[in-house]
Amino acid sequence: MRKILFLLLFSYTISVQAQWLRADSIFARMKSVADWQWKTLEKDGWKNPRKDWTSGAMYTGMMAFAGLNKTDVYYQKLIQVGEDNKWQIGRHRHFADDYCVGQLYSQLYSIYKRPEYIADFKSLADSVVILPHTESLEWKKNIQLREWAWCDALFMGPPALAYLSQATGDMKYLDKASELWWKSTAYLYDKKEHLFYRDSRYFDKREKNGTKVFWARGNGWVIAGLVRVLANMPQNHPDYKRFVKLYKDMSRRLAKLQQEDGTWHASLLDPESYPSKETSGTGFIAYAIAWGVNNDLLPLTKYESTLNKAWAALSTSVHDDGKLGYVQAQGAAPDKVGYDDTDVYGVGAFLLAGTELFKLKISQGSRLRLKIDQ
Repeated sequence: MRKILFLLLFSYTISVQAQWLRADSIFARMKSVADWQWKTLEKDGWKNPRKDWTSGAMYTGMMAFAGLNKTDVYYQKLIQVGEDNKWQIGRHRHFADDYCVGQLYSQLYSIYKRPEYIADFKSLADSVVILPHTESLEWKKNIQLREWAWCDALFMGPPALAYLSQATGDMKYLDKASELWWKSTAYLYDKKEHLFYRDSRYFDKREKNGTKVFWARGNGWVIAGLVRVLANMPQNHPDYKRFVKLYKDMSRRLAKLQQEDGTWHASLLDPESYPSKETSGTGFIAYAIAWGVNNDLLPLTKYESTLNKAWAALSTSVHDDGKLGYVQAQGAAPDKVGYDDTDVYGVGAFLLAGTELFKLKISQGSRLRLKIDQ
């Protein structure tokens, strides 16, 4: 009797997962989350400035989702953000968090070719590429206002410069992004663990179980930023193979650290201290791995289960009204999180992951139809 009940439960679970993993279901889930977020911002106002890194991270997912729609309604919402911002970046000119929004401006410029979209960001980027960047990345003297001294910056800064190169055709921005990426990596990357410390304050800290402190969302920032650089990097670029190796090493390591619930808990090496699901880190990691599968850098056979479990976990974290839950609050280290916790950057991660999973399922369906036709 127990065996029959187990088989029934197992079959039900597989059936439910299969429903979540259909392309139409993925799209519908993304739309509900995107629409809830815009309605909430319009109703309750913006908790953080529209130029803030939190908002900038949300825009990355909104841009990805906008590209899947047959109308430009979501592009128009993002253009309105730019208009409200007067197409300016944040006030700390060399602080990566304050020019994360440059990703949005550059991507919109690539579509609409309006010079005002990138004028302010390009002015900042032109100053970034000529600075020497010779300071130590030790966390002191507000180093974060001048250098990429914390792992989150690798999502905020390098992709912004890379997308500007794609938009303008000028490789100097991508080249600078690569140079500074490897400076940060040399300082923050643990070659043995294939993971990034958040910043130098965490080099000697330990979790309750004695392991090193590696934050899920922090490493999600890194690997998501990495693929956004790769998406704009020609394969003949001198650093392309280095980026691909780092990407594959991190993907292998992160896949092994996925929990049974399908997510990456807040602490990668001490998941039991933070036993809840966490959707922002999970979204960014799933996005990066799915992007690699879609771009033939990772084998689907090895990572399909990882992605399916991750999307099932993300999907079941969405409330009935479209609110995304289990988003760890703003911070710099692992922390507790609950079903009702949300923030805009988590939505960005969710939409990035969903967009790549949607493309993957469409591609799988196309291959299946081709096989049937033959």
